[in-house]
Parts: sequence; C-alpha cells; structure tokens
Amino acid sequence: MTNEATQPHQRQGNTPENEIATLGGGCFWCLEGALTQLAGIHSILPGYTGGHVDNPDYDSVCSGETGHAEVIQARFDPAVIDYRTVLEAFFTIHDPTTLNRQGNDVGTQYRSVIFTHDSRQEAIAKALIAELTAAHIWPDPIVTAVLPAPTFWPAENYHRDYFAKHPEQPYCQIVTHPKVIKLRQAFASRLKK
Repeated sequence: MTNEATQPHQRQGNTPENEIATLGGGCFWCLEGALTQLAGIHSILPGYTGGHVDNPDYDSVCSGETGHAEVIQARFDPAVIDYRTVLEAFFTIHDPTTLNRQGNDVGTQYRSVIFTHDSRQEAIAKALIAELTAAHIWPDPIVTAVLPAPTFWPAENYHRDYFAKHPEQPYCQIVTHPKVIKLRQAFASRLKK
C-alpha cells in the first residue's frame, strides 16, 4: 500500500541557507506544532524513518511492525536559528528519558531519536546530550539515540500542519497544545513575529 506522499527523501546535504533536522520524539503532530513556532524554521514535514519497509504508511508504522519512528524533518535557516537551538527546543518539548514512549503514546514509533545529516550535526547532538546529562535536568537517564539519517518517507497529506488545522481535536488540546505553550514560554525571544 502506498501513502499519499509521492517519493521518499534520501539523505540530503545541508547548505548555508537551508539545513535539515530530522527528529523523533513522540507523535509528529506535537513536534511539528511546537517547532514550527520558531523563527528561522522554513518548513516542517512529518514522516517516517529508521525502519525496514519501503513506503510505510501511518497504519503500518502504528502497528510497530515496520521499525519506523514518527519524525519531523525541519528545514531551517542556520543564520537565523542554529542546529543546537533546534535541538534545545526539541529537548524542551518531549521527555528524552522514556524508552519507546511519550506519555500515553507507546511503541518504538514514538522513540526519542535524532537522525543526523552530517558529522557536524552528530557531534552537536552528542555534545548537547552529554551537557544535559551532566546538568541532571531529568531524574532518569537520557535515552535519545543519535543515528545517521536514512531514507525519509513523508507522511500522508492529512498529517501535515495537523495541529494548525485541528486545534480543537482532543489529542491536540490535551497533548500538543501544552507542548506548544511550553516552547513559546521557553523560547519567547526566538518565535516567529
């Protein structure tokens, strides 16, 4: 079965005007809804990566059988917001200490993971995790994996801008909206005007 997206996205290099961050931290509606608030983020595309099946769809990923994580691929201008700041926002809006879950969302598809696009991103991600670990921000150890970015499969069109289009949906109210508020408070000076 094919999803509504037409083509997978292979690993792509970053340019001075356009960098890519691929992040998994629970439901992609939450990550997209929150991170899209940041100045310098050009676009966010929800999708699936890290699995062993080509052309996964939402139902197969939710089954936990494909090995994919729900992720977002954020394209941003590193002159406006750097990769480390994107990662700091990512760690602000999800719990990086729960293995294969975020709140009531349970399964490997909800794992905390950073898929890096080059060795610089890998070094930044690992250094930030080491700093956060040393700061003892959470009572439990950080379980966020840092892995090279494999093929990214865009999610079905109805997942795109989900929070913006469905703010009254119960999941969005109960789970996504608090993450958006948390990001807006923690990154007030970095928000889009």
